[in-house]
Amino acid sequence: YYAIAVYMGPEGLYGFWDLKAAGPSESHERALEIPQLQASFENRNELEKKDHEIIKRLGIKFRGRHAWPMFRGYRPGFFPWFLEANEARLIMYVLEQTLDVALRYREDESLLETSDEKSYLVRVPHKEDDILVWEDRIMRVLPPESPRIPIAMNTKEIKLLKRLPQSRHTIEIDFFMFPAKIGEEGTRPFYPYMLLLVDAQSCVILGNESMIADPSLEAMWGSIPMNVVHQLSKAGIVPRKIKVRSELLLQLLQPLAEELRFNLKRSRTLPSLDSAKEFLLQRFT
Repeated sequence: YYAIAVYMGPEGLYGFWDLKAAGPSESHERALEIPQLQASFENRNELEKKDHEIIKRLGIKFRGRHAWPMFRGYRPGFFPWFLEANEARLIMYVLEQTLDVALRYREDESLLETSDEKSYLVRVPHKEDDILVWEDRIMRVLPPESPRIPIAMNTKEIKLLKRLPQSRHTIEIDFFMFPAKIGEEGTRPFYPYMLLLVDAQSCVILGNESMIADPSLEAMWGSIPMNVVHQLSKAGIVPRKIKVRSELLLQLLQPLAEELRFNLKRSRTLPSLDSAKEFLLQRFT
């Protein structure tokens, strides 16, 4: 995969390091949630009609594998999309400065060395006679603050659920991006997310809910606990144990576990859920 990726701001930079630490098992979905711009070089058939129209209008010709340029902007929860004007201006500067640094780095690999892990070489512009002049600076980039997740809870619905006797069920729950492109023609498509609840013993799907990152990922995450309450209410059970895979779900459901008195556990393997998930993916994608 031949590309230059521009990770936007501290969120993008530290999102990149989190992505690297997560490993290949989470890389695809996580990569799509990091704010970034990409200039990639693709095969001709991987470009869309609009890409070909722009290339034709510019009078430029390309030939061969991994030779066709494609520019895309990535926003959390949305499908990679054509650049907007401000994104196009930014990536133009980035490509110019990447070439400048790359050529110098080839001659001197110490160019990118800094005194600590939070300091980086940064290219900084200033104007001289209305001309942008760029210079090297070593700057510290601190991690962004953890996002605040507003959690909406309906105490009345939770009290109704608490009246049900606790069952012996163990439920596996996961929350994941669904690989489907949704949206009206001419608008930026989005990826739906799915909340899935599966009975660990029978592999029966007890509940599923499609969600979107609107107005933000944090708002969507905050709605997960009550969505779980809805699904358990419809199924008519309070489980003995709930198993989740992600740290995010573990934290979001912990208050609910204390309120409904079920055992909440994080597990890398969710065999019944993965079987149901595979069935859904094959059916809908």
